Amino acid sequence: MIRLTGLQKRYGSFEAVRGIDLHVQRGEVFGFLGPNGAGKTTTIKMVAGLLKPSSGSVQIDGIDTSADPVGAKRRIGYIPDRPYLYERLTGTEFLSFVGGIFGMEDAEVAPRSAELLRFFGLGHFGGELVEGYSHGMKQRLTLAAALLHRPKLLVVDEPMVGLDPAGAKLIKQVFRQMADDGNTVFLSTHTLEVAEAICDRVAIINQGRIATLGTVDELKELHLSGGGNLEDVFLELIGSPEDREVIQVLREDRVQGNV
Repeated sequence: MIRLTGLQKRYGSFEAVRGIDLHVQRGEVFGFLGPNGAGKTTTIKMVAGLLKPSSGSVQIDGIDTSADPVGAKRRIGYIPDRPYLYERLTGTEFLSFVGGIFGMEDAEVAPRSAELLRFFGLGHFGGELVEGYSHGMKQRLTLAAALLHRPKLLVVDEPMVGLDPAGAKLIKQVFRQMADDGNTVFLSTHTLEVAEAICDRVAIINQGRIATLGTVDELKELHLSGGGNLEDVFLELIGSPEDREVIQVLREDRVQGNV
């Protein structure tokens, strides 16, 4: 579903992404992790078609994004870390607007919008202005908009920020169901427990290059001799000794009930 070949992005003399090769298969929930400044968001934006690579290529479902950017984007649903909503529209009007962007007919948009609003617990709020929605409701509306045109690939940057436990559980179920239906979810998150729980495979990027790639069990076996968790793998590859000391203190506080 996603094939990155020699992907690079330069800003003047600074190389944000340094020759990434990556193949993400259909039916996967794929975690793309990394510290701030690692090149993660730059890569995500190139996958979503918002940035052009300096060199290398991005293929989505066999379509080169440089040769046919519109065709590639029709297959993608994208949720940025800071989604923008037109808050003076109602929820239903916003979904209608998004449907128009993707060239959907009104006869298709209306029932699909109603279906998604009901699914995400917004069925009684479709006629209300988005500015009156809570943060969690706005997050769910954003996800509904990304799924409106039935994308084959969902690209998500930090999906769980500000969600209550019920909302987070629902979104994780949506990701899993998409993958089980043969679609792909490309997920970036700082919440390593989420990645460990729902991702089929994980790549960790650092300094513009992929530092490691595999299932969570494979990464634990490779970097921790089979013990620990994904957080330990991340810190082993990325974190400094000071980071590990802080994490250990926080863990001890959680065990003792101080946090």
